[in-house]
Amino acid sequence: MTHVAEDQEQAVAESAPATRARPTLSVLIRVRRALPNLRPAEQRVARAVLDDPAAVSESSITTVAKQCNTSETTVLRFCRAIGLAGYPELRIALARAAQWEESDHAGAPITGQISATDPLSDVVAKITHADANAIQDTARALDLDVLQKAVDAVVAARRVNIIGAGASALVGQDLHQKLHRIGMISFVWADPHVSLSSAALLTEADVAIGISHTGTTIDTIDALRVARRRGATTIAITNFDGSPISEEADLLLVTAARETTFRSGAMSSRIAQLALVDCLFAGVAQRSYDSAVEALESTFAAVQSRRSGRRKR
Repeated sequence: MTHVAEDQEQAVAESAPATRARPTLSVLIRVRRALPNLRPAEQRVARAVLDDPAAVSESSITTVAKQCNTSETTVLRFCRAIGLAGYPELRIALARAAQWEESDHAGAPITGQISATDPLSDVVAKITHADANAIQDTARALDLDVLQKAVDAVVAARRVNIIGAGASALVGQDLHQKLHRIGMISFVWADPHVSLSSAALLTEADVAIGISHTGTTIDTIDALRVARRRGATTIAITNFDGSPISEEADLLLVTAARETTFRSGAMSSRIAQLALVDCLFAGVAQRSYDSAVEALESTFAAVQSRRSGRRKR
């Protein structure tokens, strides 16, 4: 496609009155996903891009290279690592992404970085802004075809094994209790030995879901690998599509979490993972709508007597 055609296509998209669709898979999401797999010097470029995309979009390749204490060749390698032809394409993509952020969130903090001098009101604004963006970015970047296949696999499964560690284990527990409430046979394993032994008993009729924000948690990867060797359909939920866990996944569901100063790594991923898990569960429950609603109402009623409240005289 020529640059003229690209400009015309962009103009048509921007003039469309519908839902102001965000450019397909924002360059910032692609940079976050690629970050763990980049070389150290390329990671410095990536962090400069994420810290201030507008500034990089207005800078020359020489300026960015000096800022990141690296070479222009490394900056070019970074561009190609995230699927761009060169630095001019990066500048254009970053300018569009920065414009979207500013227009879509007027008055809101662009980054989630919290400083030592931020008033509490700014801390709250930055965290809630980052969380809202994590959900929105995850929804925009989610591959619906893969999600549909994941729903189909879970619906047809004899049993579902859910594996996670740390904060991802909490997300796994949330998915387990949701599936359990509509009568599906599911188990959640946080202990690595139990995860492995349970995975060794799975069959082609089963599904194993591994949850890992970084995609590098060895315990989760190993259990998913054993499940796959047993013939089970394996689903991975991670923030980085090129991470090691993706190699053991038949189906890969990717979140788009943003980090903040005090919520790095798996902590920042939880809100995006929970949103994705809700989408997966809703798709599963929808397939047996009437019985799922009945089961949810029955389980809700069963615990009503355990709720504290003012008794009528």
